[in-house]
Amino acid sequence: MDINFTQEEISFSEEVRDFVSKHLPSDVSRKVLEHKRISKEDVLRWHVALYEKGWIVPGWPERFGGCDWNSVYLHIFDVESSALGAPRLSPFGLNMIGPVLLAHGTEEQQNTYLPKMLSGEQWWCQGYSEPGSGSDLASLNTRAERRGKSYVVNGQKTWTTHAQWADMIFCLVRTGSGARKQEGISMLLCDMHSPGIEVRPILTLDGEHEVNEVWFEDVEVPIENLVGEEGKGWSIAKFLLSHERTAIAGVGVSKRELVYLKQLASIHHYLGKPAKDDPVFADRIAELEIDLLALEMTVLRVAASEGSGGEPGPEASILKIRGTEIQQRLTELQLEVAGQSALPHLPMAWGDHWLGETPGAVHSAPLAARYLNTRKTSIYGGTNEIQRNIISQRVLGL
Repeated sequence: MDINFTQEEISFSEEVRDFVSKHLPSDVSRKVLEHKRISKEDVLRWHVALYEKGWIVPGWPERFGGCDWNSVYLHIFDVESSALGAPRLSPFGLNMIGPVLLAHGTEEQQNTYLPKMLSGEQWWCQGYSEPGSGSDLASLNTRAERRGKSYVVNGQKTWTTHAQWADMIFCLVRTGSGARKQEGISMLLCDMHSPGIEVRPILTLDGEHEVNEVWFEDVEVPIENLVGEEGKGWSIAKFLLSHERTAIAGVGVSKRELVYLKQLASIHHYLGKPAKDDPVFADRIAELEIDLLALEMTVLRVAASEGSGGEPGPEASILKIRGTEIQQRLTELQLEVAGQSALPHLPMAWGDHWLGETPGAVHSAPLAARYLNTRKTSIYGGTNEIQRNIISQRVLGL
């Protein structure tokens, strides 16, 4: 693969940097770069700026609001916007159920949900995991019983990210039974404001309210909110998960965090000298940078395949594994180089400046929280152990 950008691509990089510099709110950018907590309102302000520019869903077809960028343009936007501190947009609508509705939704579903998804008027969450049905998703027990013109849903979903922010949830539910547990599963679009839905917060190790339990008690869902055919939801779920796992690779954010790691290594001392001057620690940073470059090349190859009409297959599992491992290694090295300065992780202990002149907690306090939070990346979207099983079966034929 030729990794040299064309003049047109270089010009596009400059256009992205110029736009982000002018339209990304400075307070939001500062929060991201300083690893502070981002609110729904912070993300929404950036979402609206991209929507007004026409860049909110660049990978979608133009007739649905996209700008039909190729894989290289998508990659450039990810890297350049991440470097400048752009927050990650909520993926559940734009990157997950949106593509599902484009491929499997009815015209009525597309007209009802896609415009509000693009404008930011309607936020989504994902109802997949259940207690006892995480990695073994096909064993889910939430049921939907057909009654007249509605489905009546009862059950529980867990680890539901940002359910407290969401207006809608796309859910896998059991509508029947079959010889295989994957049979009889359907996908429904449920209004989070429906009577019978209760959201209960789950606080993560870093003290963040990011995930939730969602309970359904006799929740009525119109039959027109069924995606695809009844009992055929498993194939749709796999289609959605392949897109999720490709996005989890997070090359742009990891490249930004690598820069941050190098800056930390220049101001924090390791065995009596700046960490960057210690040959062992410098080798570890170099090894990580090489692995990140290899991941970036693999992401571009997979994206190029999708751009030519293919869908992500087992290679999505490879990206998920390598991407999340690199994210975890980055936080581990950041925590190690910061030492005791990374111990305070409460928001009130965070300083006001990012990488000032004197090393200390003011530069590194959020790192403990980030380290703890990043432990989950190798679990969500299908654990890395499950991804290795997929690779062994679909690539190696074992």
